[in-house]
Parts: sequence; C-alpha cells; structure tokens
Amino acid sequence: MKSAHPLPIAVTAGDPAGIGPEIVARLFRDHAEEMRGCFAVGDPDVLRRAAACWGTPGLPVALLESAAEAWDVPPRCLPVLPVVRAQGPVAWGEISAEAGRQAAEAVTWAARAALRGEIAALVTAPLHKEALSAAGVDFPGHTELLQAEAAAHLGRGIAEVPVRMMLANEELRTVLVSIHMSLRRALDAVDFDNVLQTLRISHASLSRMLGRPARLAVAGLNPHAGEGGLFGREEIDTIAPAIAAAKAEGIQASGPYPPDTIFMRARAQHGQPGGFDAVVAMYHDQGLIPVKYLGIEQGVNVTLGLPLVRTSPDHGTAFDLAGSGRADASSLLAAVRLARLLAA
Repeated sequence: MKSAHPLPIAVTAGDPAGIGPEIVARLFRDHAEEMRGCFAVGDPDVLRRAAACWGTPGLPVALLESAAEAWDVPPRCLPVLPVVRAQGPVAWGEISAEAGRQAAEAVTWAARAALRGEIAALVTAPLHKEALSAAGVDFPGHTELLQAEAAAHLGRGIAEVPVRMMLANEELRTVLVSIHMSLRRALDAVDFDNVLQTLRISHASLSRMLGRPARLAVAGLNPHAGEGGLFGREEIDTIAPAIAAAKAEGIQASGPYPPDTIFMRARAQHGQPGGFDAVVAMYHDQGLIPVKYLGIEQGVNVTLGLPLVRTSPDHGTAFDLAGSGRADASSLLAAVRLARLLAA
C-alpha cells in the first residue's frame, strides 16, 4: 500500500569532530515541525554527545530500522538511522581518520539511498577535507564523492556525469566553473568546453527550479573582464565563444561581465529581483565570497547535475565552536527547506 507521506529526507551528521552533529540535533529540537519526515544519518552516540553539549536535558534519540520510519517518530526526538558506527573516540575540533571515515560513510549511504529512490533528498552537514584525506577517501569533498556515486549507479564514467556547485541565498546565486582545485589549475579549467558545460547545467537545473528559462550572467576571469584584451584574452578567446554557443542553443546567457560588479547587478534586494537569476563564476572564491559576504547563515550549497537532490549549509566544520553549544543551525535549516522544495 502506498504511503500517505512523501519520501523522507536524510540529514548526514558531517564530521563528528565539528559542529555538524550539534546543528543537526538542534534542528530536531528547535524546529520539530519542519523536521518531520527527516532523519539523521550517523553514529547515535556521536549525535547524543552533540545534543548533550547544550548543557540541558538531552534530546531523546529514536533508532530507526529503515528510512521510511522517519515519519513515525514523535516531535522533539532525534531520529537516527545507525548505518555508521564509531570505531574509536573522536575529540572535538581535531582532524582524524576516524572522523573522516564516519563522515564519508554517512554521505555514501545517503547518496546510494537517494539513487535507489528510498529518500527524497540528502542534506549534508559539513565534513572536513583533511579528515577525508586521512581516512583514505579519494575525493576532496561532498561534490566529487556524490558525482562518483551517481556515475557508478548509472554505469557511466565520472566525466559523463558532470556536476557543478551552486551557492545560493535569498539575494544571490552563483554557479562555479571549477570547484576544489588550486587557483593555478582553476585558471587552466577556464576553457570553452567547461564554460559551455557549466552554462548548460545551470540552465537546465535553474530553469527546472524556477519554472521558466533562467537568466544567466557570466563573470569574466580577468580584471574588468580583460578590458578588450589589455588584461588577458580569456574573455575574448574562450568565455565569449562559449556564451555564443550557449545562446545558439537557446540558453539565456550574457557577458562576460567585469567580475567586480556583476554580482551586485545580479543581487536581489529591497523586495526587487536582481538583473539575473544566477552568476556563472570562473573559480571557487570568485563565486563564493560574494554569497558568503551577504550572510553565511542563510547560504545553501546545491549540487547541480546530479540525478538526486543534495543541499548543504555553506559553512564548514567550525572546529573552534565544536562542543561549545553555540553553533548556529540557520544555514542547515535553509538547506533542509530548499531540499524539500527541490524534491517536491
């Protein structure tokens, strides 16, 4: 018999040495109604420890046997599917292979559950890239790990499942041509194929999200977008031809624009929409700094191009706050809200 409820949403606990488990537990305590139908993926004892760091009576933990049981858990309980088990202690605020292993296993399980159609979406609390590396995980972050899982599920090579990172809040969205690589490598990644592929993925994903064709602005790479070739020719030789090719496919893309002003033009404020639905940025910090500056507490990371819904807060593990009971869960709540919207 078909369930009366939609598929549940998995929230992975993140690195157990960071604030991830704490902010996951905080959402189930402080936003019980909004968290109905969600469940945490991680070690139950790690999540109990996180809930106890507030110095108040701990949040009751409800152990699930399957994701479908998430809707049956009473409010103000922390439903946990214990697919991850600690193999040793993890200290607050310290990088360790054990912490990286736990974080990666939670994400891997949730990705596979989403690909099997058992959950509607996954929301990922922050992990630590050095801890992942210490655990022998071959991927530098969530995005690359999820891409590999999707490719394996589809029986394709990783390059055949291209993905992009989008960071979004209520005022601005940015999509990145390159993600986690050195700046020197990121400059080499600004080629015709990568820019055009980013425009295609952004158009498809955002148009589906918005219910209309997305308006995309493309940032230049160089100061003043190259100033007609005086400060570099990437805009002339690479970026502009990729935009022209995208427009020929019916994609509403324009630019390249000077990167020091285009984010302001795209920003929505005072109740008025921005001039564009998203800015395509050439590398990680070019695109993420503007969004994070506007308010890290509301920013959401969305992976575009996957055959599943994945969102995440736009902050890291915050080792300096871990275990203090002072971590802000606002960005994670925004990620849960957006995951529901995208999965609907």
